[in-house]
Amino acid sequence: MKNKIADPHSLSKVPAVTAAFWLTKIAATTLGETGGDAVTMSMNLGYLTGTLIFAIIFLVAVVVQIKRHSFNKWIYWFTVVATTTVGTTLADFADRSLGIGYLGGTLLLSTLLILSLFIWRVTCGTIAVSSVNNGVTECFYWVTIMFSQTLGTALGDWTADSEGLGYDGGILLFVGALALIWAASRFTSLSRTALFWAAFILTRPLGAVVGDFLDKPVAAGGLALSRYSASLALTVMIIAFLWLLPQRPAMKAAPAQG
Repeated sequence: MKNKIADPHSLSKVPAVTAAFWLTKIAATTLGETGGDAVTMSMNLGYLTGTLIFAIIFLVAVVVQIKRHSFNKWIYWFTVVATTTVGTTLADFADRSLGIGYLGGTLLLSTLLILSLFIWRVTCGTIAVSSVNNGVTECFYWVTIMFSQTLGTALGDWTADSEGLGYDGGILLFVGALALIWAASRFTSLSRTALFWAAFILTRPLGAVVGDFLDKPVAAGGLALSRYSASLALTVMIIAFLWLLPQRPAMKAAPAQG
């Protein structure tokens, strides 16, 4: 009889891409926006101080995640939330405090994200997330996620504010883009790895726009909810998703599946 327990070396340290994964990802990216704004704006600590605080949390979380030898959903998603909060404060610091603007931040971070994916692909032969089961690929993975989360804040703000779409228009735009990616995954032969990263990247500006919609003033098109209460509600939602919805580690990708 074959052993039905998967070989640990064949498993990734990141979750398989399922509906539970995407629900948790969107909630986590939205929490990053409300949580980051709660520290920098509601607590009035400023973008630089907020970035330093969340950067330390992010670095500690990444070290803990990399040192583990197997997938742990609680540690993994805590690290994702850490990337999205520091991404929020870092993007706001660059866009507003340094004055490069939403478009400048979007272009800069898009370039950094593309370079990260390119170097990862050249170095490891694949950027499939199911190959993330060693220190080298994990470093590339978390650097790439860090750039994507920071880009998402700048891109979300640019579309909702600078381009005048508003929060509801921004939500419709990114939901529509994600629907197109889903359709492409179902009805075309486009690279599943490329489609995954496209969806992963676009869930961040969606979360940024939803977060702003929740806590911005009614006069600005938001719901004027407390950033603290919104962040708490999102935290409870993520915990519920992790508690109730199954998440398993992805199977390690074959080298040819880049």
